[in-house]
Amino acid sequence: MKQPLRVLIVEDSEFDAQIMANLVRKGGQEVTSRRVETGETFRAALQEQVWDVVLADYNMPAFSAPEALKILQQTGLDIPFLIVSGGIGEATAVEAMKAGAHDYLMKGKLQRLWPAVEREIREAAMRAEKREAVQALAESERRYRLLYETAADAIVLTDTAGRILFANPAVRAIFGYTQEEVLGHEFAFLLPEALHAQVEEWGRQFAERRVLEVVPHAIESVGRRKNGEEFPADLGFNELALDGERRFVCFIRDITERKRTERELLAHQETFRIARNIQQHLFPKCSPALEGFDIAGVSHPAEEAGGDFYDYLPMLKDRLGLVVADVSGHGIGPALLMSETRAYLRSLTETREEVGEILTRVNHLLVEDMQGDHYVTLFYGRLDPVTRELVYASAGHPAAHLLDAQGQSKTILRRTGAALGFNPDTTYPASRSVVLVPGDVLLVVTDGVLEASTSDDTLFGIERALEVVRAHQQEPARNILEALYQRIRDFTQGAALTDDLTAIVIKAL
Repeated sequence: MKQPLRVLIVEDSEFDAQIMANLVRKGGQEVTSRRVETGETFRAALQEQVWDVVLADYNMPAFSAPEALKILQQTGLDIPFLIVSGGIGEATAVEAMKAGAHDYLMKGKLQRLWPAVEREIREAAMRAEKREAVQALAESERRYRLLYETAADAIVLTDTAGRILFANPAVRAIFGYTQEEVLGHEFAFLLPEALHAQVEEWGRQFAERRVLEVVPHAIESVGRRKNGEEFPADLGFNELALDGERRFVCFIRDITERKRTERELLAHQETFRIARNIQQHLFPKCSPALEGFDIAGVSHPAEEAGGDFYDYLPMLKDRLGLVVADVSGHGIGPALLMSETRAYLRSLTETREEVGEILTRVNHLLVEDMQGDHYVTLFYGRLDPVTRELVYASAGHPAAHLLDAQGQSKTILRRTGAALGFNPDTTYPASRSVVLVPGDVLLVVTDGVLEASTSDDTLFGIERALEVVRAHQQEPARNILEALYQRIRDFTQGAALTDDLTAIVIKAL
């Protein structure tokens, strides 16, 4: 429904007020009206309600139209104000119009009251729309001014000849020049001399074609500071029409930090590549051929190079050393420490046969090198193919598990001491011997296998690993390891590995 026209009538005659309201209604407009006849009631009415038009008698005993007009103007409200009077001269009416009244009508000639009201309401609406548009424009200008004044990028406006017409405050932060110092210079002023010819060529082409047909929207280039220092910069170009003239805008961003980060990232990637090469180079090329046993080892690397390794070491009296180890951390440091640990083990194994003594000496050597920055967990087993006895020492490594031919747990090979690298005086006793009979299967893993996890941080754990061994116990050792890896990838739903997966399986035949 159309909203009723709200008419505020300043009139001391109830009869005259009613006539004016009725005349507006006859124009086809529903009307709600209120009559006031003093300054106090007029001011109160303006505060209490929104009005569409004010109709005011010129002379009243206690009030007048000029007084009402002043009160209305003091409020700042833009409400059409029409004077309706029975006895004012033309000069008085003209003065009232000059003072701000929108129209005047004689009480004896009110046939044009509704057309006048309708016209003034329409014009008031147009004034309101214009004010809103001006306000919106001012707000938009304020926002854009705020953007370019606070932007971290330097913003430069040039004409078609490349002369700088405007520069924002960031020009000083990036180039060292004040805004005034760059005005009037050509854009090439902000670039090294070696690029001036290129910029001049751009300028010639800009004058003939659109800017984006000449250069990409953004290019990587070089800027030059006031002190002569050059720096990597991103240049973004665009064009606009300003006061009917073509103008070019360039956004300049100092990318020194970004370039430094990129270099550090490349160096980081190269470090991991070197570490990965070190790690992969040190793994055994093939499994040992040991009569009565099927032995296989594997290490699946995580995205970052870790410190896992496994090894087969020829020992005195034709015995075989079996090593599974995990160096803490990722990168070239752990990879080098892995290489160092492997070298110590191989060297000591050539002259000693007691696994506990070998680990004790390796630990003493590593503590001097590591100084507490890293540590190594390591399982070292000695397998005698004649007696089929296994003796081991474990430096803080996850327990190994020996299953019998029926898949039942036969022995858990727990750690015999702390991880290598903490205390130079730590000694590592060897375990009692365990005899491996046909059908037995030994599984030795690093914590990357046990701690592989799902998105809700559920760990894979040893029980799932042993389930895989039992399910494939009759297959070759290599097949068991392949099945274990596949089960872990299925469990983690193909998520990137956060740690290496390393394991050895020993089957007694």
